[in-house]
This record gives sequence, structure tokens and C-alpha cells, in this order.
Amino acid sequence: MPAQLAKTPVKTELFASKAPLEWAVVNNGTLYTAQIPIDQQGVVVEGGIEAQTRQTMNNLVHTLECAGVSTDAVLQVLIYVTDRSYLATVNQVYAEYFNAPFPNRAAVVVAGLAREEMLVELVVYAAVDS
Repeated sequence: MPAQLAKTPVKTELFASKAPLEWAVVNNGTLYTAQIPIDQQGVVVEGGIEAQTRQTMNNLVHTLECAGVSTDAVLQVLIYVTDRSYLATVNQVYAEYFNAPFPNRAAVVVAGLAREEMLVELVVYAAVDS
């Protein structure tokens, strides 16, 4: 496989999922990751949308640090929430983790996520050294 087509997993300390996935992969200078509100035991955190957003963001920061970058490297974020009313809280927590210029962003309200108790999920693209 040509080098530009190869994906390199990012080693993290996040819970080792039983699903066939990597928490993050890098290809050609871009990190691709999806983050959910789970703790180190793989349990979705309790405490509502604020606690879940904070856990998701902390998982993202950890993943970025494992790839050698910070939130300043984030180019785009896709936010999925299960209720439109959650967006104000997500915005409040999100703003604690990012500085201007902010990443490009989209927010989508969905009927549900992979785990029924999940209220938020982030898909993130960041620039990294290849």
C-alpha cells in the first residue's frame, strides 16, 4: 500500500473498545477521531449533557496529546446531540477547550447514538505532523 494511503493508529489510554475501531488514526497529516463520553472503564458518564460533554472533550484532549498536538490543531468538529436543547451547554463547555481562531464546525440533532445513554458525540479532524 502506498504510504499516502496508509493509516497509522494513535496509541491512547482510552478504554479499549470491543468494536472494530481505533480511537484515532493519522493519514497524510490529518488526524481522524470520534469521541464519546466514556470513562476509562468504558462506562458512559452520568450527570447529564454537561458531564458528558466535558468527558468527551477530555477524551479528545487526551487523544490529541497522544498524537503530539493540542486543540489548536483541530480543523473541524462535527457535533452530534440527541436533543437540540443540549447545544447551549455543549457550546459553553466547548468554548473552554478552544481558542480563536476556532475550528470549523457543524452540529446535528440525531434520534440516538450508538449507546442509548449517550447524549453527545464528536467527530474531529486535526492537523498533525505526518
